[in-house]
Amino acid sequence: MRTPPAAASDSLPASALACRGLVKRYGELVAVDGLDLVVASGECFGLLGPNGAGKTTTVELFEGLLSPDGGTLEVLGERWQGDGQALRARLGVQLQETRFPEKLRVLELAELFRSFYRDGLEPAAALALVGLEEKRRAFVRELSGGQKQRLSLACALVGDPEVLFLDEPTTGLDPASRRQIWEIVAGLKARGRTVLLTTHYMEEAARLCDRVAIIDRGRILAQGAPAALVASLGAEHVIELATEREIPAEILADLPGVEAVRRDGLTIRLTVREVHRVVPPLLARLAAGRIEARRLATHHATLEDLFITLTGRTLEGGSASGASETTGTTGGADDNEAKTA
Repeated sequence: MRTPPAAASDSLPASALACRGLVKRYGELVAVDGLDLVVASGECFGLLGPNGAGKTTTVELFEGLLSPDGGTLEVLGERWQGDGQALRARLGVQLQETRFPEKLRVLELAELFRSFYRDGLEPAAALALVGLEEKRRAFVRELSGGQKQRLSLACALVGDPEVLFLDEPTTGLDPASRRQIWEIVAGLKARGRTVLLTTHYMEEAARLCDRVAIIDRGRILAQGAPAALVASLGAEHVIELATEREIPAEILADLPGVEAVRRDGLTIRLTVREVHRVVPPLLARLAAGRIEARRLATHHATLEDLFITLTGRTLEGGSASGASETTGTTGGADDNEAKTA
């Protein structure tokens, strides 16, 4: 049963996608836990988080593939009711994993998907968008993994959707193919289309998304423009230092321009304003304490660093917190997210 229409007093703000208090449970597991989200028309919005964070479940709720256990949800101002065919005709969906009939030719498959829509793109044009025009006569079974991923995107585009859902759209693609997908998404944005994507590639999120939401354990930890979220760390750089033995706290105390210190075993991560002010005194203190630095690397602060600060874990789900930290917060253990086929 689909969620029945809500009363007028419960209506959500006008937008392409919106939910309030969204909940989805799988037995005792709460995959989506009271999510509030609004995606504006024409916006590319990214959901970031590790496996099990609730990203795919959230997307599948918006796609109408799952029914919520609580809260309200609207797509293009409508609720999912009945078979939802009229609403589905306005959407394009690329699932995280899609299996196509391998004995069909590429163009035949695009034509099949085009037949599901009253209006849309010519199948050959959809294939050209994803760089598969030369493979139109090939059988699906003859395609590489990356080519099948692009074919999946072509099938999502063939209906010329108002809203496009992309669940990890560039996983398994080589860098050139990934950039091609980015150009396609940018073209959709230029045409005023709305895109909701999940990704664990930080460069992808920073390049494509107008806004992102960082999700963990079914809840939004932070959301906003990528640059603004990174700026909220209070520093522009991260120094990672691995040593032969644990560094005493006094060596790290009062280093100039350090905003946060996080330990992960024998590796420390320093969030800093200016690298050149921190590294010389840090190395001098290590030398005085006869502690050998096995590895030292610096990089500009990223969304990944923000996620680690918020949760104590990487986007791949591994622990990034060990003993202590000077500032920031830590999160809990990862949960496994139930998946639909």
